[in-house]
Amino acid sequence: MRAGPVAGVLAFMGYDIDSPREAGSTRRDVLGVAAVLLAGGAFTAVAGPVPQAAAESEPDGGCGLGYDAEFEEALADADEAIPEDRARDPEKPRRKFALPIRRDFRVSARYGIRGNWLAGHHTGIDLAVPTGTPVHAVGAGTVVLARWSGAYGKAVTVRLRDGHYAVYAHLSRISVRRGERVRAGERLGRSGSTGRATGPHLHLEIRTKRRYGSDVNPVRYLAKRGARLL
Repeated sequence: MRAGPVAGVLAFMGYDIDSPREAGSTRRDVLGVAAVLLAGGAFTAVAGPVPQAAAESEPDGGCGLGYDAEFEEALADADEAIPEDRARDPEKPRRKFALPIRRDFRVSARYGIRGNWLAGHHTGIDLAVPTGTPVHAVGAGTVVLARWSGAYGKAVTVRLRDGHYAVYAHLSRISVRRGERVRAGERLGRSGSTGRATGPHLHLEIRTKRRYGSDVNPVRYLAKRGARLL
């Protein structure tokens, strides 16, 4: 089967959904992806309409997140400016893991559903909850970004102790600051519908590296660490 323009760009940049590239994100990655896509017209800018696949599966409490160059560059700069936790242990995380939401929620978009995102699929899981619902850290780590993040709206990105990154998007309020160390279960903010969202929800995204396209299934990631989301 012939690869489409999105798959072609991902292959060109070294991205693979099943086997993410090992190298971390750099500004060259950010600008390179944007330049190739803009030159070839491979995708609709994140400010455009919600992808059709997303619109069909998430009538409310969902998002149409795609690649956001501004957010990725800000994340790369912030991450490089904050030293890694010396206690980091990729094999044996020293802290327990927790659920991001402690009340009933509805899954408005599962991880991996196909659509015309740059990655070719939904890179996180959307948990529909009322605006103002407390959002908690799934694991201990360091806040590398806590600010308005383009299509992600008000978002918090935490570099976890095992080297993964957790992105909590579309918040209505942020309760932590950049550089702050957080514990599993600590409140990071409150849910909302800021950024590119169709209704109030939490978009939880887990990345193996800080770069877009290195995402893994949040449900499986948490389940392996004793926190069952579903």
